[in-house]
Amino acid sequence: MKKTCIKAFLLNSVLILFLLLTAACAPRENNAPASNGRNITIGFSMATLQEERWQRDMDILVAKAKSKGADVIVQNSNNNVDDQIKQVKYLLDQNIDILLIVPQDAEKSAEAVYMAKKKGVKVICYDRLIKNANVDFYVSFDNVKVGEYMASLMVSKVPAGNYLIINGAKTDYNSYMYNKGYKNILNKYIYNNSIKIVNEIWAYDWRPEDSFKCVEKALQNGKKIDAVLAANDSLAGAAIEALSEQQLAGKVLVAGHDADISGCQRVAEGTQLMTVYKPIDKLAEKAVDVALGLLKNNYYQCNNYISDGKNDIPYEKVEPIIVTKENLINTVINDGFHRLEDVYLNVPKSQWPKK
Repeated sequence: MKKTCIKAFLLNSVLILFLLLTAACAPRENNAPASNGRNITIGFSMATLQEERWQRDMDILVAKAKSKGADVIVQNSNNNVDDQIKQVKYLLDQNIDILLIVPQDAEKSAEAVYMAKKKGVKVICYDRLIKNANVDFYVSFDNVKVGEYMASLMVSKVPAGNYLIINGAKTDYNSYMYNKGYKNILNKYIYNNSIKIVNEIWAYDWRPEDSFKCVEKALQNGKKIDAVLAANDSLAGAAIEALSEQQLAGKVLVAGHDADISGCQRVAEGTQLMTVYKPIDKLAEKAVDVALGLLKNNYYQCNNYISDGKNDIPYEKVEPIIVTKENLINTVINDGFHRLEDVYLNVPKSQWPKK
């Protein structure tokens, strides 16, 4: 009887040990939050930190995640899609719970999505969409509306004349959405010959020098320019720099977007007609909320969808806001996005508005 009890005890011990080892080695259920006591870990793969806005995105998103009990591992590929794919592999090797990605290339970055899906890790596209990859979610601004806002204000000021369009990178799907927004407004003016597009380029990797050269070449060729639509404030700034060499800054109207401090300064000075403020704190918080919702509930309620070319992707939009000289105080300054003294740095203090 004694031997039988000992044998049963040993068998039960072995069975318990086996079950414990099996549980420890078993893969975590797809996209479930960490259950071993550690914080949820978000992998954040960024295409670039070149522009001011992306540095803000990184800082704000990390802070928002931390406030909600999640850690973030950030990787920056410096506009190199091959490096981004390697960095995503690194993030996956760190056993991240979910991947947020700002893709460097709307098509090639699909490889990063496939890698994540093989490991059972959900993918959220942050501000830039990856095409034909069936990501789990897209969190961004209404990018078509950004283009519409820019073109609408421009045609209200310049309803007839010669326009230059400086698009963003062809590898960034947002560039096409901004362009769609421009054309939604401009097409009827182009059709009735009120507006003529004297040149339209796509800036490689969003390089400001491409914008500068486009404007410089047009002026050197004797083309009259009445308006410039530039796909972000860096491109707008380069266009204005080229115009200033011909004493045309402030005379030729230029629109940009992102509400970078330099763009807002030019709006205050009068050399840039407008920018578009995209509340990054709202975008970053929305991205973190979506990530945690997908992890905890395997679901996040959404009423909007966007096509990636093959699939309808849940799409959480944040509304952009037009910024002009007249509403700088009520937008970027009152929101704490920029300080009044920074925005009006190059404006005589006697001309500063009151908060």
